[in-house]
Amino acid sequence: MTKTAMAWSAGADLPAIARRLRFAHETFVTTGRAAPGVRPVVADSWQRSVSSGADPAGARLPPVELTDADLDGYRSGHPLAAVMPVIRNLLVADAADSDLLVAVADHEGRLLWVEGEPVLRRRAEAMHFLAGARWSEQAAGTNAPGTALAIGGPVQIFAAEHFSAAVQPWSCSAAPIHDPRTGAVLGVIDVTGGDHVASPHMLTLVRAAAAAAEGELRLQALRPPAPSRSHPAAPPAARPRLEVLGTTGRLLCDGAPRTISPRLAEVLLLLTLRPDGLTAEQLAVDLYEREPSMVTVRAELSRLRALLGTDALGSRPYRLHVPVATDLAELDALLARGDARAAVDRYTGPVLPFSQAPRIARLRAETAAALRRVLLDHADGGTLLDFAQRHADDDLEVWTAAHDRLPAGDPRRSTVGSRIDLLDAELGLS
Repeated sequence: MTKTAMAWSAGADLPAIARRLRFAHETFVTTGRAAPGVRPVVADSWQRSVSSGADPAGARLPPVELTDADLDGYRSGHPLAAVMPVIRNLLVADAADSDLLVAVADHEGRLLWVEGEPVLRRRAEAMHFLAGARWSEQAAGTNAPGTALAIGGPVQIFAAEHFSAAVQPWSCSAAPIHDPRTGAVLGVIDVTGGDHVASPHMLTLVRAAAAAAEGELRLQALRPPAPSRSHPAAPPAARPRLEVLGTTGRLLCDGAPRTISPRLAEVLLLLTLRPDGLTAEQLAVDLYEREPSMVTVRAELSRLRALLGTDALGSRPYRLHVPVATDLAELDALLARGDARAAVDRYTGPVLPFSQAPRIARLRAETAAALRRVLLDHADGGTLLDFAQRHADDDLEVWTAAHDRLPAGDPRRSTVGSRIDLLDAELGLS
């Protein structure tokens, strides 16, 4: 392992290094020249980031290129799917206790799996560090997975060594995974978190995980192929689908509706949001304002298992073994792409509007806020007006934005103006 791959050595003064890097980054963005103290691997990456048009301010998030069925289909057929058990055993199993995330990306920098500490995952998703997003240098600037792919070797990126200011609170260590037969890069393993993730020990651990993954691929290549079946394969069953927008919950299995209680809808939605699973204790915190008996939680999970099928729900932790589509995930994908018109059409109401579960209530508020933000940033006047009339009757800012963005001769402007005047009067602003 070369010293240039490491962000800092044991015993280093991390606050001093972080301050120096922030100044060096600001200087580079202003002058285009890297200070002498910047590691060559980082300085070269900054130059490539500038050449590719990456955004140093971080206002332009990495694109989310794969969602839902496209993501599931792509990663299930990817060569690295076969080594995920090895990676989970070596890295993910301890990720929550170590305050870090483990990501595996393909050879183009598209994240296929992002697993680990739940709170960190939610924070990371805000900057599009999530499955389906592209984190190549061209799309996201200097970052460990993207830079490891660019240089073809392991690397750490510490704090302000990231090209994008939005990513500088994080640090990361990454190493590529090669096809043992051809030597081609199949993808990259990345560990992301706080300052401790850029320690020399962490880079050693990530490189060992990549080597173990390559060893597993080598073993699998030596195994004889499974015998082919003489009869045609049965067509795959349709994915169960859960609808939670503007409803107490509606479940479709093979296109047919199934009766589902509001509580089971809550449980199923929470499990779709956590592919890595939830313990009964975590579900209790998410579902109940007061601590319930674990017997109550497990009874709900037993009902869900009976509804979906015995093999559909695993335990320790509880996790779905079958993919469940949701209208909320479809909405999230549209919001990630900034598709305001389609998002308004998809949004039929708040997430499980009558649910009092603490996590659902937060999710409902987060989803409404994210939709509103995308609309105010990207929507035209007609789209804003549709949203205001359906879901934001008292939102003065949305009505005002709709008025301002409608064409000057649009007859709807007078109706919108009247609504704004009324809201002004009601708010005591006139």
